[in-house]
Amino acid sequence: MIPANAVNGGQPQLGLAYDTDIPGTRCGPEDGPWPRPYQVLDEPNLWRELITLARPQRIIFDSVRGRRADAINFQPCLTTRTQDRYVVQQLDIHGRMWTLTGVFDGHLGDATVEHTAYHLPIIIRDFLREAFAQDPARPATTAFISDLLSRSMTSFDDAIAGDVMDLFPGGLESLPSLSNDHIQKTINDIHHGGVNYKKARLCMYGTTALVALVDPDHENLWLANLGDCQAVMVSQTSSHDWSIEPLTTNQNGGNIAEVERVRREHPGEPDCVQDHRVLGAIAPFRCIGDIPFKQPPVFTRRILYNLYPGFHNTSPWEEFLSLNRTPPYISAKPEVTHHRLDRLSPINGQVTPTRLLILSSDGLTDLCQGLGQQKVISTWARNLHRTTGQGTTGVKSGNMALQLLWQALGGTDSDSVSRVLTLDMDSSWIDDTAIVVQVL
Repeated sequence: MIPANAVNGGQPQLGLAYDTDIPGTRCGPEDGPWPRPYQVLDEPNLWRELITLARPQRIIFDSVRGRRADAINFQPCLTTRTQDRYVVQQLDIHGRMWTLTGVFDGHLGDATVEHTAYHLPIIIRDFLREAFAQDPARPATTAFISDLLSRSMTSFDDAIAGDVMDLFPGGLESLPSLSNDHIQKTINDIHHGGVNYKKARLCMYGTTALVALVDPDHENLWLANLGDCQAVMVSQTSSHDWSIEPLTTNQNGGNIAEVERVRREHPGEPDCVQDHRVLGAIAPFRCIGDIPFKQPPVFTRRILYNLYPGFHNTSPWEEFLSLNRTPPYISAKPEVTHHRLDRLSPINGQVTPTRLLILSSDGLTDLCQGLGQQKVISTWARNLHRTTGQGTTGVKSGNMALQLLWQALGGTDSDSVSRVLTLDMDSSWIDDTAIVVQVL
């Protein structure tokens, strides 16, 4: 963090903030007493602090064509570790380079989101390699790649619980007859490498997943979505105007189609969705992990309850396990969409327009609630080619994800940005926010 005497060369300038001054939905009256102090940063220190907290990265795919991706992962509270992750990779499929980017929003803990961000790209790569093993030049049809993405993600999720069940040869039916001691010795092998323990921990937590895949010819984009991360296409239509097109829908209780799907899959169970949550407990209707919502209650009660360090109070779990009659209630089948990347016509016959793909966790949506995400992105897009900011690490650095975060936090209103960066609280006051901006 910025040292106190680094602001304006002397004593720090302090401001006072109320909960209504903080963007998003994390802060409320219960987080008082309000007002709370924050440090007012001048612009150079503001940008230094923002860069320290967001850790912007740039990955270049093709320097000649300008294809790259900028990314950030932001949480200003130093006592809270972000549970968001992002990936930006190229996949070598028999000498042809596919591009994979993605964002993941973990919940309850970071074990599953960490596992997913690392291993899911490998699984997708292996599925692609196997599919093109016999004929690397075979056409990548829309339906073929869509199905491949869906199968790779569902198989990855199936393995999370499957790897644990493989530790018990009798399967679910054998669990009631096994002693707690036997189960605990099997899964709590912490002092013997912890392989089984790590497998079981993955079942405790979950993560949303939004993956974008671009073919080697840069003609097609596939999006595979589980949860409430968002993809937005931003295309330049003139020297000053941009079109903004949302490409995904949120798979949560705010999506009537998702609520109806879960109710349709569980007839006669009016409590399968309560208060816009699955079994009244969890917000995403599709995700990776969250095995207690995908397996019968015996899995949780016999395996996860015996996982070190154990549970002093299982009543919150029992509230939704008592409603778990016909799992799975949460789906790991992604919604896959395809988008043609047609060549863009020059503007006024001269300027080559820019086309950008934004992938973000729901933290960005939360930050934009006041002004609206459409307005924030529009303002950001119009300012992309300006050279405001301080030094080569600010806006001049050209990191588009960092600029978008800055705009969502308040942009040129340095006081608003300062409040988010330096509010004096012991726990997180905004949601974790991961952003990837990819040049297509």
